[in-house]
Amino acid sequence: MRDKKPLATHCLKLIGTLLISLYLSACANADIFEWKDDKGGEHYSDRNQDHAKPIHINPGYGFYSIKTIYDGDTVQLEDGRKIRLLGINTPEIEHRGKPTEAGGEAAKTWLINKLQNSKVRLEIGVEKTDKYGRTLAHLFTETKEHINLSLVKAGMATLSIYPPNLKYVDELQAAENQAQKNKLGLWNRPEYAPIAVNQLTDAGHAGWTRLVGKVTAIHNSERFVYLSFSNRFEVRIDKDWLSLFPDVNSYVGKTVEVRGWLNRNKDQFSMLIRHPVALIVLSD
Repeated sequence: MRDKKPLATHCLKLIGTLLISLYLSACANADIFEWKDDKGGEHYSDRNQDHAKPIHINPGYGFYSIKTIYDGDTVQLEDGRKIRLLGINTPEIEHRGKPTEAGGEAAKTWLINKLQNSKVRLEIGVEKTDKYGRTLAHLFTETKEHINLSLVKAGMATLSIYPPNLKYVDELQAAENQAQKNKLGLWNRPEYAPIAVNQLTDAGHAGWTRLVGKVTAIHNSERFVYLSFSNRFEVRIDKDWLSLFPDVNSYVGKTVEVRGWLNRNKDQFSMLIRHPVALIVLSD
């Protein structure tokens, strides 16, 4: 008669592997530990045990079809989730009575052409959703193309880093530097040329903008550090993320470019900077 023990042992191992895979799928980034008891029995847990060793099993990725592309940085998946692409910003298209910004339609068209007949997987951020309930993620195609990064490489998007979502910052920054150097996309549009701080008018500037000026002083509030450029404009940095920056005192006396959105309070303007990629030193 055929010995059934090897077959039984093999089946048990297959079942064990299946259970581990299912467990990992449910606990995507959890550490899993394996150990054997005195009789050689195999055990698994998400808690470390004496003589246990960590194991690494790829739980696999889910790919999704795109249902709707709203603009260059926001899409909707077939399951209904709205996805806001992390680390980047593209110009707005016409919505809620607001006109299309320069480059907005080009970015949307680029994304439509890139994702048609494609599926994507998500790498979700440390912060999983934004205040609008959109899932925050990096998108990758089945051919492993990083869509967020490709938009920046093509000059269709600029960096918009929101800590603690800091994954791929170095790659994104290198791509933006190269796109700017080659004057691709937005970097070749006069609408996004840098504006001198002393040329700010009472109208300010709508949308994402670049301002250039010299930091003249620094002062603090309970929550922010402020870099003063003039009596009308200053940059504020949240103290929670100050460790990401060099010594802020090193900016004093230097000409820098800041990138972001202007806020207005009466006749004063400010810009919130969340990460040093948006504050570029040009000269001493």
